Amino acid sequence: MAQHLQDTIRLHSGVNMPWLGLGVFQVEEGAELVQAVKSAIAHGYRSVDTAAVYQNERGVGQAIAEALAENKLVREDLFITSKVWNADLGYEATLAAYEASLEKLGLDYLDLYLIHWPVKDKYKEAWRALETLYKTGRVKAIGVSNFQIHHLEDILKDAEIKPMVNQVELHPYLSQQALRRFCKEQGIQIEAWSPLMQGQLLDQPVLAEIAAAHGKSVAQVILRWDLQHGIVTIPKSTKAHRITENASVFDFELSTGDMDRIDQLNQDQRVGPDPDHFDF
Repeated sequence: MAQHLQDTIRLHSGVNMPWLGLGVFQVEEGAELVQAVKSAIAHGYRSVDTAAVYQNERGVGQAIAEALAENKLVREDLFITSKVWNADLGYEATLAAYEASLEKLGLDYLDLYLIHWPVKDKYKEAWRALETLYKTGRVKAIGVSNFQIHHLEDILKDAEIKPMVNQVELHPYLSQQALRRFCKEQGIQIEAWSPLMQGQLLDQPVLAEIAAAHGKSVAQVILRWDLQHGIVTIPKSTKAHRITENASVFDFELSTGDMDRIDQLNQDQRVGPDPDHFDF
């Protein structure tokens, strides 16, 4: 169980991934993005998650460079993730997309590179490219995003290397229990995007009651629920006080009763696209 903001989980590749990171989905290039990433790193975050389609890799890269210098850190102190977009899911196209992301980020390697969506008839060639990047030492870990059980079963039939991470929409209204069980059996680490359901759960009565009992915010309770379930989580925020608040989840513990009550909130409700019915 994570006890500190910089605690990590060891992926099956042997790479250590922080339990908690900063997501930057829908954060546009510019000063707000740079300041958010720098604030997170200054506060002790060591993981930042972006993607080619977010169109903010240059800003993230600028923030990383400035934060390393200002906080006397080295590149190896950070865990940086990006993702290949749907239009680039061919073997050669994925390899080129990886190099383009590195160039924008100003980095020599990524810690984790993911296939963003399971586009039918395309993700296997992209996975072959990720395996090449991994085997040649260009990336530390590889994985997928938004993959359902049947997508994972399909990719595992031909894969030389098993995905190390599956990043999916996951929050108390979409707890993904069957997928979590499958990934645990396969040694694939689950990572939650939109853990706070884009803010839609912040007034949820059960969560508010549990939060009040612990003297914490609803957001902190949700992130703690993630961690106690062994789920890596990457809440998004651009506000320094929220970034700090989201990291203040290591000084309390939810009871078994709390965890069960939150588990029972599941409604299989998404805020993002259904991976099986997404108009790519």
